[in-house]
Amino acid sequence: MQGLVTKSTGSWYQVKAGNEVFDCRIKGKFRIKGITTTNPIAVGDVVDFEMEPEQGTGVITNLHQRKNYIIRKSVNLSKQAQIIAANLDQAFLIVTLASPRTSLGFIDRFLVTAEAYDIPARLIFNKLDLFSDEGLSILGDYKDIYERIGYPCYEVSAKEGTNIQQVQDQLKDKVTLLTGHSGVGKSSLINRLLPDLELKTHMISEWSDKGMHTTTFAEMFDLPQGGYIIDTPGIRELGVIDIEKQELGHFFPEMRERMNECRFNNCRHINEPGCAVLEALDEDEIAITRYESYLSIYNGNDTRS
Repeated sequence: MQGLVTKSTGSWYQVKAGNEVFDCRIKGKFRIKGITTTNPIAVGDVVDFEMEPEQGTGVITNLHQRKNYIIRKSVNLSKQAQIIAANLDQAFLIVTLASPRTSLGFIDRFLVTAEAYDIPARLIFNKLDLFSDEGLSILGDYKDIYERIGYPCYEVSAKEGTNIQQVQDQLKDKVTLLTGHSGVGKSSLINRLLPDLELKTHMISEWSDKGMHTTTFAEMFDLPQGGYIIDTPGIRELGVIDIEKQELGHFFPEMRERMNECRFNNCRHINEPGCAVLEALDEDEIAITRYESYLSIYNGNDTRS
């Protein structure tokens, strides 16, 4: 039988085949050539499975080729890689400027990862109801950085329902990943998009100003207008993985469009003469925060704030 993985709990997977959902597991060692991750199967994967005799559960026997996936590396000592979701049409990063703060470095690492795996990305700035005048000014600066290099941005309040329809309009007939730090309002936003789900939400931890995990496993939900959204556990850290230094500039759109103008074909865009990227940086055509993220990733620093 063939089905779509709609939920992963680590050792068990829910696989949807037709109108039925089956609990399935992996039998023995299940390795994918060329990919070493903590989870060989991810939500969004298409798999073959066989039902176990007299068990009512299935065994996954084959993984179909993925069109893409989005992957993260833990930045702790383990350096383990995890596939967040597979076969995506687009990814939305939910951003908050406070309670908790989403750093520009985190945003840029996510966007680079999405670019590297050919996944169109968008930014949702949530908690608009909490913004002061100063916060709105900072929001405007953030949006200017990303909209001018081609990333659509949305200002919403999941709590009050502000501008939710703008997000809803982008979801029809697409497989969409929703992700971000714990506490950015991901579950609240999904509850607005799919009110019948009634996902649990939590307050922000006062002592750390960080969100507490409410989603513990990745899960895919059907949209009434067609398509799916994939909810994921909050990501505290996001390390970039499997990107060579010489390729990195290709995943910054504002650098990619200028690279052919550099004097040297192997330009690193750091201190080379005749570098079109550095010239654009001097002329404020490339945001300094984006270039700082480039240097940070280039030098292997996955924690730039």
